Amino acid sequence: MPINGTINHFEMNVSNLAKTIAFWEPLLLKLNYTVFQEWPEGRSYLLGDTYLVFVQTESRFLDVVFHRKRTGLNHIAFHVDSLATLAEFKTWLTERNTTFLYPERYPHAGGNEVYTLFFEDPDRIKVELVAPTE
Repeated sequence: MPINGTINHFEMNVSNLAKTIAFWEPLLLKLNYTVFQEWPEGRSYLLGDTYLVFVQTESRFLDVVFHRKRTGLNHIAFHVDSLATLAEFKTWLTERNTTFLYPERYPHAGGNEVYTLFFEDPDRIKVELVAPTE
């Protein structure tokens, strides 16, 4: 049974579902999510009691692009188990030509008390991986 207050799901509208799936699916599978639901306009991924949903934005709403500085989602963060795992993700994401944010501050872009890696998805949604300090 889920614990009160834990996240059930996030749903994000995306500008290009195919590009989003190509970016997010390998990342989420590496983070131990599984494909949960699929339909022509979307796909979801499950880990435990939490799932993420990506839905193709209707064409009539594609005129304004996403920007994390506007009202709404700023970023989404995922735990990883160690600095070594964070470094593995950095290498893997580099091989996938991912756009990194604050690369000069890695692995302390979130401050000296945590290890973090920031990057962007195809819609420029900021993604963060967070490892515990050891």
